[in-house]
Amino acid sequence: MRHATCIRGITSARTALGRFAISATVRVALAVVALTTILTYLIFVLQAAKAASETMLLIAIATTALTAAACGALAPLVRSNRRLRQEITRREGRIEALSDRLWELREAEERTKGLLEAQGDVIVRRGGDGRIAYVNDAFCALAGHSRDSLIGKTYTLTVLEQGATSVVADGTRAFDQKIATQDGPRWISWHEVSIRTDAASDQQTQSVGRDITDRVRAERVLAEARDQADAANRAKSRFLAIVSHEIRTPLNGILGLADLLRDTRLTPEQESYVKAVRASGDALFSLIEEILDFSKIEAGKLDLNIQPFALEALVESAVELLSPRAQAKAIDIASYIDDRLPRMVLGDATRLRQVLLNLAGNAVKFTERGGVTLIVEPGAASDEVIIQVRDTGIGIDPGARERIFSEFVQGDEGAARKFGGTGLGLAISKRIVDHMGGRLWLESVPGAGTSFTLSVTLPRAETANINYEVAVSAGSSALIIAADDIVAPLIARRLTRWGVETQVVSDPQQGLNEISKRHWETVIVDCNVGTANAIAIVQHCPAAIGRRIVLLTPQERSDLAKLTAAGFSDYLIKPVRAESLAARFGAQSPDRDPFLAVRDADTSHTTKSLAILVAEDNEINALLARALLARLGHAPTIVGGGEEAVAAFRAARDAGRAFDLILMDVQMPGVDGLAAARRIRALESTSECKPTRIVALTANVSVEDRETCLAAGMNGFLTKPLDRERLIEALNLVPKSAIAA
Repeated sequence: MRHATCIRGITSARTALGRFAISATVRVALAVVALTTILTYLIFVLQAAKAASETMLLIAIATTALTAAACGALAPLVRSNRRLRQEITRREGRIEALSDRLWELREAEERTKGLLEAQGDVIVRRGGDGRIAYVNDAFCALAGHSRDSLIGKTYTLTVLEQGATSVVADGTRAFDQKIATQDGPRWISWHEVSIRTDAASDQQTQSVGRDITDRVRAERVLAEARDQADAANRAKSRFLAIVSHEIRTPLNGILGLADLLRDTRLTPEQESYVKAVRASGDALFSLIEEILDFSKIEAGKLDLNIQPFALEALVESAVELLSPRAQAKAIDIASYIDDRLPRMVLGDATRLRQVLLNLAGNAVKFTERGGVTLIVEPGAASDEVIIQVRDTGIGIDPGARERIFSEFVQGDEGAARKFGGTGLGLAISKRIVDHMGGRLWLESVPGAGTSFTLSVTLPRAETANINYEVAVSAGSSALIIAADDIVAPLIARRLTRWGVETQVVSDPQQGLNEISKRHWETVIVDCNVGTANAIAIVQHCPAAIGRRIVLLTPQERSDLAKLTAAGFSDYLIKPVRAESLAARFGAQSPDRDPFLAVRDADTSHTTKSLAILVAEDNEINALLARALLARLGHAPTIVGGGEEAVAAFRAARDAGRAFDLILMDVQMPGVDGLAAARRIRALESTSECKPTRIVALTANVSVEDRETCLAAGMNGFLTKPLDRERLIEALNLVPKSAIAA
């Protein structure tokens, strides 16, 4: 269209210039004739003036005047002719410019056509009646026909498969088609749009197609590879579940029977052997847990369970779990939780506890002198919590810090490495923290220790902001005498926040000097200064010091009677809980958190033994369950399968001696635990008896396994190896009405 416009412009310009040229020629010719006539007439007049009469002279003068007027009229013709020449020159320039533009458009058209052909896109344009108005070479090659044989025809390609059609915002229709060609089937991605031509009534449809056969093939290959990977992933998950179950089942017997054996009378040599068995079993159990956690993360099955929990209780329980390992190495471990943090927060307590145990456990493992501290403080952002795990251990070399969070990497590497482990703990912790939306980083000085810092968002779960209300009188003071710089500074920091003037000294003699210099309301002495020194210090305390507190490890409990007789009025067991410290200063403690239920469970939890049905097909695990329950004062009934469990439940109910609790192994031959639980629930639905609490016993620990057990009608979940404290917790959850019956 643009080319036609240019051509029309050039033609009209040439026609106008022709008309102008003809008009100018005629005018010039007339002017020449007129001038010749005038000159001839003037000659005649001059001759007549000499010979003619007066009358003839007048006629000549009149004729001359008319001739002069004619010459005056000729001047505009000359000027007009000049303008015409100028217009001709301008029009010729315009013609030249249009010619250049026409040449540029033709060149651009050729470039565009070459570009389109080089792209390989298939282009076809059809009129409203479906006849082809234009095709490019790519369409001709695809169709296998020449352009001349296609123009004006209603030819269509053979479609083998038709994809879904979508319409974008500008009205373009997009769809995929599988087309039959001479070279085999090809996939074409079409984009169709309606266009208008010069004729206002003629509307055409232009289709542009791109060959996507290679892409479709690649997508199908990727889809097949993905399906194979998913199948391999499922197979790996099944394999890990089977291996986990098969390892946990005998491990349950090893650890459980080792605990039972340790409770019997043993010689020192036998006791050391039992401890070694228990330690080896714990190490194997930790390895299994790490491998399973890592496989879950790799499979993308790491789910967070956001629930309210007590942050302080979680941190202190993690420290207490690690304290036996720390105290066995003669190092200290302590925690400090800032009072400005809310008591209850929202988050995944289990995963956060796992991260803290990994970080603090590594700190204990790599520390030989000094100790480990966990410090929890509010961050700069809203609801941000900063947790630091500091140790005074071997530190991490700068070269190892970049890869310390990678899988199977340890700071202590090489054939002669001193510390064991898989190198998965930090990798798992980093991925858990990332999944929580937090950050985990480290700072370390080789030979001087390492500090891991965790930043995570934990929104407040309640309005209460202060953990304890400690009523401290004005001028309260406390002197802490301790040989370490781990526990004492954290106790001093907390007391200072409560308004207690606090001083820490590390030398017993300096402590005696401070006692003699001024009055102290409280004196706290850590037994790490030596039992004899602690007794000497308390004996030099004046009677005016009301609180004389000694710090002990659980292993030093045997010295408590001697220390109390020497003058100590109270004691604290390390690691020191904030609640216990607050109680010594007259604090009003909040309600106990359910997170502490396992730790604080009382073995004498009932006044009546429970009738418990245990369905377990493994003889060793059945023996362990019987021994544990009998030692806790209960009457277990052991059956070896699901069918026997249902029969025992029915017989006990019919005899009027219904079971208070059922411990049901999930994987059993014949009728498994899930089917047995469903049958028991079906029997209960047909009678008026209250539902019996059913707790699953299984080595499978995934979230799906838990949900399956709950869906089958079970009320709880105990994983193998069976832990005594968790078993006690499950027994505590038996309804009081069942116990009192």
